[in-house]
Amino acid sequence: MNDRTRFEASIEKRAAVKAAESAGQVADSMDVRMALMDRVHKGEITLEQAQSELKKIKAKAKSIGKVTRAQAFSRG
Repeated sequence: MNDRTRFEASIEKRAAVKAAESAGQVADSMDVRMALMDRVHKGEITLEQAQSELKKIKAKAKSIGKVTRAQAFSRG
């Protein structure tokens, strides 16, 4: 029987994403995303290029033995 509420489940899922990111298991971690946005803010790449690069990172995640943030969230 599942006694946890939706709120508790969402907190646990977010914690699972954080734990996976700190363990280096997430390909599109917040650090990767922040680095992409930093490049956008510096004018090195456009937002569209950053979105495209993030899409490529997510697509390659499984082949390099990692998961995406969404996969880590759903596993939590």
